[in-house]
Amino acid sequence: MTEFDPAEHRMVPDQRWFEDFSLGDRFVLPSRTMTEAIFLAFQAASGDNHPVHYDVEYCRARGMPQMLAHGLQTLIQTAPGAGLFPFLVEDSLVGFVEQSSRFHAPVYVGDTLYSALVVGELTPRRTTGVVGLNSTVHNQRRELVMEGVMRFVIRKRAEAAS
Repeated sequence: MTEFDPAEHRMVPDQRWFEDFSLGDRFVLPSRTMTEAIFLAFQAASGDNHPVHYDVEYCRARGMPQMLAHGLQTLIQTAPGAGLFPFLVEDSLVGFVEQSSRFHAPVYVGDTLYSALVVGELTPRRTTGVVGLNSTVHNQRRELVMEGVMRFVIRKRAEAAS
Protein backbone atom coordinates (compact mmCIF):
# COMPACT_ATOMS: atom_id res chain seq x y z
CA MET A 1 0.00 0.00 0.00
CA THR A 2 1.35 3.45 -0.93
CA GLU A 3 1.34 6.39 1.41
CA PHE A 4 -1.51 8.86 0.93
CA ASP A 5 -0.48 12.30 -0.33
CA PRO A 6 -3.16 15.04 -0.12
CA ALA A 7 -1.35 16.99 -2.86
CA GLU A 8 -2.22 14.17 -5.27
CA HIS A 9 -5.92 14.19 -4.32
CA ARG A 10 -7.25 16.32 -7.20
CA MET A 11 -10.24 16.39 -9.50
CA VAL A 12 -7.87 17.18 -12.39
CA PRO A 13 -4.27 16.07 -11.88
CA ASP A 14 -2.81 17.88 -14.92
CA GLN A 15 -2.62 21.57 -14.10
CA ARG A 16 -2.78 24.35 -16.69
CA TRP A 17 -0.73 27.51 -16.76
CA PHE A 18 -1.36 30.64 -18.80
CA GLU A 19 0.47 29.32 -21.87
CA ASP A 20 -1.65 26.14 -21.89
CA PHE A 21 -4.85 27.98 -22.80
CA SER A 22 -6.02 28.64 -26.35
CA LEU A 23 -8.65 30.98 -27.70
CA GLY A 24 -11.86 29.01 -28.07
CA ASP A 25 -11.23 26.53 -25.22
CA ARG A 26 -14.72 25.72 -23.93
CA PHE A 27 -15.83 24.79 -20.42
CA VAL A 28 -19.41 23.57 -20.20
CA LEU A 29 -21.18 23.90 -16.85
CA PRO A 30 -23.94 21.54 -15.68
CA SER A 31 -27.46 22.50 -16.69
CA ARG A 32 -29.81 23.56 -13.93
CA THR A 33 -33.58 23.86 -13.72
CA MET A 34 -34.51 26.96 -11.76
CA THR A 35 -36.76 25.60 -9.04
CA GLU A 36 -38.69 27.49 -6.37
CA ALA A 37 -36.11 26.18 -3.87
CA ILE A 38 -33.31 27.87 -5.84
CA PHE A 39 -35.29 31.12 -5.85
CA LEU A 40 -35.80 30.84 -2.08
CA ALA A 41 -32.11 30.14 -1.47
CA PHE A 42 -31.09 33.13 -3.59
CA GLN A 43 -33.55 35.41 -1.78
CA ALA A 44 -32.20 34.26 1.59
CA ALA A 45 -28.56 34.73 0.53
CA SER A 46 -29.03 38.07 -1.25
CA GLY A 47 -31.57 39.70 1.05
CA ASP A 48 -33.52 40.85 -2.03
CA ASN A 49 -37.11 41.03 -0.86
CA HIS A 50 -38.90 42.36 -3.93
CA PRO A 51 -42.08 40.33 -4.58
CA VAL A 52 -41.21 39.83 -8.26
CA HIS A 53 -38.71 37.21 -7.02
CA TYR A 54 -40.94 35.34 -4.53
CA ASP A 55 -44.66 36.06 -5.11
CA VAL A 56 -46.08 34.24 -8.13
CA GLU A 57 -49.44 36.06 -7.92
CA TYR A 58 -47.65 39.43 -7.91
CA CYS A 59 -45.88 38.32 -11.09
CA ARG A 60 -49.00 37.00 -12.80
CA ALA A 61 -50.82 40.28 -12.07
CA ARG A 62 -48.04 41.95 -14.07
CA GLY A 63 -48.20 39.57 -17.04
CA MET A 64 -45.38 37.18 -16.07
CA PRO A 65 -45.98 33.42 -16.15
CA GLN A 66 -44.00 32.73 -12.97
CA MET A 67 -41.58 34.30 -10.51
CA LEU A 68 -38.77 36.20 -12.21
CA ALA A 69 -35.13 35.42 -11.43
CA HIS A 70 -32.95 38.30 -10.29
CA GLY A 71 -30.20 39.02 -12.83
CA LEU A 72 -27.55 38.05 -10.29
CA GLN A 73 -29.35 34.74 -9.82
CA THR A 74 -28.87 34.11 -13.53
CA LEU A 75 -25.27 35.32 -13.41
CA ILE A 76 -24.29 32.86 -10.68
CA GLN A 77 -25.15 30.03 -13.06
CA THR A 78 -21.82 30.89 -14.72
CA ALA A 79 -19.76 30.34 -11.55
CA PRO A 80 -16.58 28.67 -12.82
CA GLY A 81 -16.50 26.41 -9.75
CA ALA A 82 -19.47 24.50 -11.15
CA GLY A 83 -17.17 23.14 -13.86
CA LEU A 84 -13.56 22.09 -14.41
CA PHE A 85 -11.87 25.48 -14.91
CA PRO A 86 -10.86 26.15 -11.26
CA PHE A 87 -9.61 22.58 -10.87
CA LEU A 88 -7.34 23.08 -13.90
CA VAL A 89 -5.75 26.21 -12.39
CA GLU A 90 -5.40 25.26 -8.72
CA ASP A 91 -1.63 25.86 -8.87
CA SER A 92 -1.62 28.82 -11.27
CA LEU A 93 -4.62 30.98 -10.34
CA VAL A 94 -3.66 34.37 -8.91
CA GLY A 95 -7.15 35.85 -8.82
CA PHE A 96 -10.55 36.60 -10.30
CA VAL A 97 -10.26 40.28 -11.21
CA GLU A 98 -13.26 41.35 -13.26
CA GLN A 99 -16.78 40.41 -14.32
CA SER A 100 -19.38 42.07 -16.50
CA SER A 101 -22.65 40.81 -17.89
CA ARG A 102 -25.65 41.71 -20.04
CA PHE A 103 -29.11 40.24 -19.64
CA HIS A 104 -31.11 39.54 -22.79
CA ALA A 105 -34.21 37.62 -21.71
CA PRO A 106 -36.08 36.87 -18.48
CA VAL A 107 -35.57 33.68 -16.50
CA TYR A 108 -38.56 32.22 -14.66
CA VAL A 109 -39.18 29.38 -12.23
CA GLY A 110 -39.10 26.17 -14.27
CA ASP A 111 -36.62 27.38 -16.87
CA THR A 112 -33.60 25.16 -17.45
CA LEU A 113 -30.34 27.02 -17.97
CA TYR A 114 -27.29 25.89 -19.92
CA SER A 115 -24.09 27.79 -19.15
CA ALA A 116 -20.70 27.75 -20.83
CA LEU A 117 -17.37 29.57 -20.53
CA VAL A 118 -15.16 30.09 -23.58
CA VAL A 119 -11.64 31.53 -23.62
CA GLY A 120 -11.95 34.78 -25.56
CA GLU A 121 -8.89 36.67 -24.32
CA LEU A 122 -5.27 35.76 -23.65
CA THR A 123 -3.22 38.78 -22.60
CA PRO A 124 0.34 37.85 -21.62
CA ARG A 125 2.24 39.71 -18.93
CA ARG A 126 5.77 39.13 -17.65
CA THR A 127 5.12 36.34 -15.12
CA THR A 128 1.34 35.99 -15.51
CA GLY A 129 -1.36 36.53 -18.06
CA VAL A 130 -5.02 37.41 -18.18
CA VAL A 131 -7.44 34.73 -19.30
CA GLY A 132 -10.79 36.17 -20.29
CA LEU A 133 -13.71 33.78 -20.28
CA ASN A 134 -16.80 34.71 -22.28
CA SER A 135 -19.82 33.42 -20.42
CA THR A 136 -23.18 32.51 -21.92
CA VAL A 137 -26.44 31.26 -20.47
CA HIS A 138 -29.14 29.82 -22.74
CA ASN A 139 -32.56 28.55 -21.72
CA GLN A 140 -34.41 25.42 -22.83
CA ARG A 141 -35.86 27.39 -25.76
CA ARG A 142 -32.28 28.01 -27.05
CA GLU A 143 -32.58 31.72 -26.22
CA LEU A 144 -29.50 33.58 -25.03
CA VAL A 145 -30.59 34.98 -21.66
CA MET A 146 -27.21 36.31 -20.46
CA GLU A 147 -23.71 36.88 -21.75
CA GLY A 148 -20.67 38.27 -20.05
CA VAL A 149 -16.94 38.25 -19.50
CA MET A 150 -14.84 37.11 -16.56
CA ARG A 151 -11.14 37.84 -16.29
CA PHE A 152 -8.59 35.84 -14.31
CA VAL A 153 -4.89 36.38 -13.67
CA ILE A 154 -3.09 33.09 -14.26
CA ARG A 155 0.61 32.40 -13.61
CA LYS A 156 2.97 31.34 -16.36
CA ARG A 157 5.19 28.34 -15.78
CA ALA A 158 8.28 29.34 -13.79
CA GLU A 159 10.62 28.57 -16.67
CA ALA A 160 8.44 30.50 -19.11
CA ALA A 161 8.20 33.51 -16.77
CA SER A 162 11.95 34.11 -16.61
